[in-house]
Amino acid sequence: MSPRDSIGVRPDTILDNLKTAVVCLDARLRVTYLNTASEMLFGVSARHCGSEPFDRALPYLADHRHKLESALYEGAAFTERELHLRAGVGEPLTVDCTVTPFTDRNGCSALLLEFLSLDRQLRISRDDQMRVQNLANREMIRGLAHEIKNPLGGLRGAAQLLEREIDDNGLKEFTTVIIREADRLQNLVDGLLGPRRPPNKQPLNIHEPLEHVRALISSDLPEGITLQRDFDPSIPDIKADREQLIQTLFNLVGNAVTALEGNGDILLRTRTQRLFTIGGTQHRLVARVDVIDNGPGIPRDLLPRIFHPMVSSRAEGTGMGLPIAQYLIHLHHGLIECESRPGQTVFSVILPLEAVDD
Repeated sequence: MSPRDSIGVRPDTILDNLKTAVVCLDARLRVTYLNTASEMLFGVSARHCGSEPFDRALPYLADHRHKLESALYEGAAFTERELHLRAGVGEPLTVDCTVTPFTDRNGCSALLLEFLSLDRQLRISRDDQMRVQNLANREMIRGLAHEIKNPLGGLRGAAQLLEREIDDNGLKEFTTVIIREADRLQNLVDGLLGPRRPPNKQPLNIHEPLEHVRALISSDLPEGITLQRDFDPSIPDIKADREQLIQTLFNLVGNAVTALEGNGDILLRTRTQRLFTIGGTQHRLVARVDVIDNGPGIPRDLLPRIFHPMVSSRAEGTGMGLPIAQYLIHLHHGLIECESRPGQTVFSVILPLEAVDD
């Protein structure tokens, strides 16, 4: 019985489920194999890389030909830690790289390249810290909100009773102000507490709430702003609360419109992504919704805190939109990420496509 028969799984299926990116090169340094993690890491397709020279198929490795040739001809394996890879204007990658020479089935020399993305590990660690911080913030806010609501109700009730006893209309204006401000604070507290019901998850196409938000925003869009879309129609349905998704997406797209100050471009993009880790759980497949604008970007000192309550770059902002949006996506076992630099800000809503127990 062969190893393949004994485990009942194809070897390439095993490799495609590894977190480690695996690349095989032949004796002429042509790509003979890429696993799924490699496609994700380098942003390429195995179908288009087959038999291509490695530096053309994988531009990130173009500057390392000499090292690969030496490993191939000398038969010497090597490992490099925290190797920085660049490819033109693409985002730089930081990886641990191991190169191992071997002999293929035809008796020819070949190379096995393994890449462990440190950027991915840093992202997972950062996201976990953000989730823990958000949960702690939320518990603190819930306690504070309940402490505020009780005296606030008493304050409003007392103002109403006082208003009934006062005959002077001039003095009634003051009680009216008290009641109005108490109601405003009540609405703010309710906003801090977030939704009062668990999500009503139903199967839906992620593009339906996106199109709904796009139509709402487009109806009042300044002339200098364009709102485009780049959707992947192959994304399967997800189980989600439609209204909560609309609230989240409306907030993100509305923030992008505000950031552009009347002039710029917004792109709504959907994609799938394999082997994505959220809160310590690795999901085989997730849906990714990107809201991209070419505005001035988020200030560097503000970026790590944008999902914290009461943090806003606008004087008129409440600083509650993004924390509530993040909380709503957490209720769907997902995550909102943000990357920003001058000229491009990307908010990414990531939702698992497989069923997750609540």
